[in-house]
Amino acid sequence: MTEPNRLAECAAKLTKHKFRTVVVSSVEEAAEVIEQELVRCAPHSVNYGDSMTLRATGIIERIKAEGKLRLYDGFDPSMSREERIEVRRQGLAADFYLTGINAISLEGTLHWLDMIGNRIAPIAFGPKHVVLVAGRNKIVSTPQEAEERIRRVAAPKNVARHEGFRTPCAVTGVCADCSSPDRICNVHLVMDRCYPPGRILVVLIDDDLGL
Repeated sequence: MTEPNRLAECAAKLTKHKFRTVVVSSVEEAAEVIEQELVRCAPHSVNYGDSMTLRATGIIERIKAEGKLRLYDGFDPSMSREERIEVRRQGLAADFYLTGINAISLEGTLHWLDMIGNRIAPIAFGPKHVVLVAGRNKIVSTPQEAEERIRRVAAPKNVARHEGFRTPCAVTGVCADCSSPDRICNVHLVMDRCYPPGRILVVLIDDDLGL
């Protein structure tokens, strides 16, 4: 199956599962789609979850620069960890939420793993509008392969990019189902359907992005 067909198949299945879905060719196009969604939804506040793919679109910096919306920035390096977590907690009540996806199956399921749950809680409930971005490299065939991708690719690589995290996978690159205090494999989310229908927009990007 060629990559465009794979993206189209994935988009069709997600649409069948009541997610709004769009396929774009670049992070620049993804940013424009998000800008259009912000205009359509007219939110007063925005929250976001850490995502390399989302950051690659530049949309968070645009929102900061424009200064028109209240941005719950739970990743502000000038804040203490406790202050950042409090901002993330407050951000659960934002109108609009942005983040990435760890894995997507061609069966139309979305999969995440999180350390404390701040990234996945607003996906499941809270904000009225959610936009998720994902590169084509996140797409696998089955839900089982999606969970395996998280264990073998996403989790070890995410640990490796966080300085100071001491887990077995940071050394070996393979999940050991550890009990480390720095373990990030604590909270899982799987979405089979979007409810209410259309609440979540999935932007699939025809490029290899993120982890």
